[in-house]
Amino acid sequence: MNYKIRMLTFSLILLFPFLAPKAYSEPLPLIIGLDADISSGSARSGIAIQRGAELAIDEINAEGGILGRALKLVSRDHRGNPARGVDNIEEFSSMEGVVAILGGLHTPVALSELKLIHEKKMIYLSPWAAGTPIVKNGYDPNFVFRVSVRDQYAGGFLVSEALKRGHKKIALVLENTGWGRSNERAMKEALKNEGLEPAVISWFHWGAADFEGVFTDLERTNPDVILLVANAPEGLKVVQKMANLQQKNRIPIISHWGITGGNFFTQAKPLLKEVSLSFLQTFSFIQPTFPDRSKQVVKAYTERYPDAKSVKDIFAPVGTAHAYDLVHLLARAIKKAGVIDHSVVRNALENLEPYKGLVRNYAPAFTSTKHDALDATDFKLASYDLNGVITPFE
Repeated sequence: MNYKIRMLTFSLILLFPFLAPKAYSEPLPLIIGLDADISSGSARSGIAIQRGAELAIDEINAEGGILGRALKLVSRDHRGNPARGVDNIEEFSSMEGVVAILGGLHTPVALSELKLIHEKKMIYLSPWAAGTPIVKNGYDPNFVFRVSVRDQYAGGFLVSEALKRGHKKIALVLENTGWGRSNERAMKEALKNEGLEPAVISWFHWGAADFEGVFTDLERTNPDVILLVANAPEGLKVVQKMANLQQKNRIPIISHWGITGGNFFTQAKPLLKEVSLSFLQTFSFIQPTFPDRSKQVVKAYTERYPDAKSVKDIFAPVGTAHAYDLVHLLARAIKKAGVIDHSVVRNALENLEPYKGLVRNYAPAFTSTKHDALDATDFKLASYDLNGVITPFE
């Protein structure tokens, strides 16, 4: 009898397929793509960004996700290579459910991706790369939004900090990339406004191993401070060369923050007793602007990542904090848009309500004419303590 019933049911389903029971499935997640260095010389920056995004995504999903769908982070490693970055953007643009892309530390990679980003109308969120042209890119509509430093402001800040410390002969030691040139323009403009010129501008190439030419320039012009624009591998070599000079010939280094995105401290630790080094930051979990907001993120961080036992173990903190805020801002934009269409979400990002973030109170974060959420009021100088913890100056 049971057999006959089963056969009858089967026959009815063949004749009337709509009678078949529907398989239940969860809605596909909304994807944020991460396009960053997560295995090469600046890998710590990419991992910090990844962690900030994951912490924000955990919070959003715990509250039900967005538009009935969970958020998910999918990471692709560009290893600091512009060609790999372009390939990653191409892959994300064809991946179902991608709502935005988080970038990484490297300005040259981001600049190489701009054309494809705008051809594909992909929302690109920058939590680290500081080159002014990444956001001031000439595209209309502009699909790039940044919670990070803008070199147009950073150059002036670093010059101002050097002058506050009594320096007058300021040398610029710059990476010969779009990032370095962006800083050159800003620093020269800031010096000009003070009636000054650089004592020297010395360039080095990405991946350079020999800095003899740079130090020959410094010896020839005898500056009293260096403003350095370098990532961790090259910044280490500059500090090594400075530490090897006779003590009377060593001068302070005030650096952009690229050096903090890799394993700089591990290798530079014995040298930092010999060299005065400070660098730009925007955020600290040690001295947060909003302690209550920071406390809950630190708790989630130490619970999620076994290598972090306390707040002092949060490396490259700006990457984590900026990515965390960017993901929350994106989530608000998607909810406001009510759809995941990139152009509609882009417009919503320009029209968000004020948001109390980890880094600052955004009031609002972006507008139709402002895609940089931070400015020079968010900047501070910091240094490494004896254990490698990034600590802001009072």
